[in-house]
Amino acid sequence: MMNRFEGPGAREARIRYLDGDFQVTSPGSFVRCAVTGDLIPLDELKYWSVARQEPYRDAAVSLSREIDMNPDLRTRK
Repeated sequence: MMNRFEGPGAREARIRYLDGDFQVTSPGSFVRCAVTGDLIPLDELKYWSVARQEPYRDAAVSLSREIDMNPDLRTRK
């Protein structure tokens, strides 16, 4: 039994992350989360950083990465 990441079209896509959208520059069916390494099907990709050109599995991982990259966000002003 094959899952959706196996078979002829199952390779990692190359993506250019834009504001509110992304552009596939090399075809594939998934990308890897920049933090966890989890596979993210392109039709489920919702979180990324334009500045770092990185995809994230979900909102919690995205927030965690943002805080790691900007430690001053940890404190309230």
